[in-house]
Amino acid sequence: MSDEHWYEDETGSLVRPYTVTRGRTEPSGKQSIDLMSQVTALEADASQAAVDHARAALLALVRRGARPVVELAADADLPLTVVRVLLADLAEAGLVRIEEPRRLEPAGPAADPELLKVIVERLREL
Repeated sequence: MSDEHWYEDETGSLVRPYTVTRGRTEPSGKQSIDLMSQVTALEADASQAAVDHARAALLALVRRGARPVVELAADADLPLTVVRVLLADLAEAGLVRIEEPRRLEPAGPAADPELLKVIVERLREL
């Protein structure tokens, strides 16, 4: 956890979320950002533009290790919508990589529709 807080315990938010995202509620670009998308920091070169305080603080959290979006939102103590917008900005700047979560296809007995029907029937009996 960072010693830097974006919220005060007594007064609430120091900066309203819409000011952090410049009024945007959706990530710009074509980046799909799921709750479980994995975010990884990329090596930044000196030619890349500086980021503001909110994006720099989020980038510092990402640099500690690859993490899902939902964990970053919790650690940053920011709404998920705000974190998604900020992460999209960082991705467009080439500072982070956002990978969609792996979708596991069910296989074996758990994928058997008849077995699932039996389980549902037994649960209803309870």
